[in-house]
Amino acid sequence: MNAIEVSHISKNYSKVKALQDVSFAVGKGEVFGLIGPDGAGKTSMFRILCTLLLADEGTASVDGFDVVKQMKEIRRQVGYMPGRFSLYQDLTVEENLTFFATLFGTTVDEGYDSIKAIYSQIERFKDRKAGALSGGMKQKLALSCALVHQPSVLFLDEPTTGVDPVSRKEFWEMLSMLKERQITIVASTPYLDEVRRCERVAFLSEGKIMGIDKPEIILNQFKDIFNPPGITRKHNCSKGDAREMEGTSKGQESPNVIEVSHLVKAFGNFHAVDDISFTVKKGEIFGFLGANGAGKTTAMHMLTGLNQPTSGTGTVAGFDIRTEHEQIKKHIGYMSQKFSLYEDLTVAENIRLFGGIYGMKDDEIKAKAKTLLHQLKFEEHKNDLVGSLPLGWKQKLAFSVSIFHEPAIVFLDEPTGGVDPATRRQFWELIYDAAHRGITVFVTTHYMDEAEYCDRISIMVDGKISAIGTPEELKRDLHQPDMDHVFTYLAREAKRGD
Repeated sequence: MNAIEVSHISKNYSKVKALQDVSFAVGKGEVFGLIGPDGAGKTSMFRILCTLLLADEGTASVDGFDVVKQMKEIRRQVGYMPGRFSLYQDLTVEENLTFFATLFGTTVDEGYDSIKAIYSQIERFKDRKAGALSGGMKQKLALSCALVHQPSVLFLDEPTTGVDPVSRKEFWEMLSMLKERQITIVASTPYLDEVRRCERVAFLSEGKIMGIDKPEIILNQFKDIFNPPGITRKHNCSKGDAREMEGTSKGQESPNVIEVSHLVKAFGNFHAVDDISFTVKKGEIFGFLGANGAGKTTAMHMLTGLNQPTSGTGTVAGFDIRTEHEQIKKHIGYMSQKFSLYEDLTVAENIRLFGGIYGMKDDEIKAKAKTLLHQLKFEEHKNDLVGSLPLGWKQKLAFSVSIFHEPAIVFLDEPTGGVDPATRRQFWELIYDAAHRGITVFVTTHYMDEAEYCDRISIMVDGKISAIGTPEELKRDLHQPDMDHVFTYLAREAKRGD
C-alpha cells in the first residue's frame, strides 16, 4: 500500500516552471529521498503534499486523503520540518513543544511516548530559549514538535543543513527508530551520506523527475551532478608571488594576516572560547571546524570586530582586535551563515550598494560589476531580485560581493550550507581564485570533503582548539582514513553539554 501518490503535478510561478508533470509513489513505512540541485522544485513538492500550496495541475494524496479536498485530514496525519528553522526562537524548549501540541489538538503528555526517545535527550534544557540552542539541539526539538501529535507521515525539507557531521549521524539514527514504527519518511538533503540512507530516491531537476531508484543507482547514473570531479588548486605564478614562494622555501615564512594568542570569550562562568592560539598566513585557505556549540562563530565574531574578547590578544590584517575593530571591518570581507544580501534589491543594485559601503568609487564599481556579472554568468539576471534566485546563486553572489573590494581576508561562516554538490564545487572554484589573488580565506564548514580543500585546518572542541594542521597531517597523526573520521573522532571527545 502506498502512503503517498503523486500524479502529473505541475506548478508555475509566473514564468518559472517549478514542477513539470511530476509523478511518483511512496510506500507505507518507506524512507524516501527527494533530491536534486537548488531550484529543482523540491520545496514546492513538499508544500503541495503538506497542503500549504495548491498545484496548478495534477493530483496527489497522502495516507489516502486528497491534498485539495481533504486538507484537514492530511494536516492531522503529517509532520513537517521546513528548510528554515520552524520553531519560535523566543520561546523555551518546553513552550515550543506545548505550542505545537496545542496546534494539533493534543498535549505533550498524550504524545510523550512517541517523542520520548528524542525529546529525552534535550529535556534537561526545557527552560532554555530555542534561539539559544545549538544546531543539533534545534534539530531534536523541531523533530519532537513535528512528532508530538503522532503523525503517520513525516516530511523533512533539508533538516540537517548547517548541522555538524556527528549531529547529522545522530539525527538519521533517530529516523531509523521512526521507521521501525512504520512512519513514512520523505526527506530532501544535499548530503550524499544521507541520500544513501534512503531506501529509494527521486531525482528532481528543473521541475522534472529525471529518475527514481535505489540511491547508488541514481548517484551513479547522475554522477556528474552528485559527484563532480575534484578541484585542482591553481598556484599564483606572478613575479611577486614567485619571489614570496622562493623566500618561503628558504625558511622565510609568509606574513601572518591573523595572529591569536590565548583568546578567551566568557559569558558569565561559561567560556564559549577558552584560551585559543593560532596564526594564519597570507593567501592561505584556513578551515575553522568544530561541532555546533564548539565556539567557532563566537571566535569569528571576535576576529571580525563584532564582539570583544574577555582576555587574550589578536591581530587581523595588522589591526588589534581589541582597539582597532573599526579598522578591521574596513579591511575584511564577511559572509555569514544567514544570507547577507538584500533580497528586495536586484543583483546589480546589491553590487552597487556594497561597493559604495566599501568606499569604492563609482567608475571602479561600474567596471568591476561588469566583470563580476560576466564571471558569474549573471548578465541576463542583473535586474532580477536577489530573493528570486536559487540558493546556490545567492551564495555565489554573496561571496563575490564580500570580496568585491579586494580585502586582505574574507571570513566565510558555513557558506555552502544546503547547497548541492555541483554548486559547492563552483563555489570552491571562486574561493581558490580569491586565494590565487592573495586574499586569505578563513572558512567554517560542516562538509568534510570541503575540509580536504583547505591548506590547514583547526578543529575546536569545547571552546578549545583540539587539533591543528594540514588535512594530511591530521589524518596521519590521528590514524584516520579521511577528514570525516578525524572530525568524528575529535568531536566525540566533547564533554560539555550542547
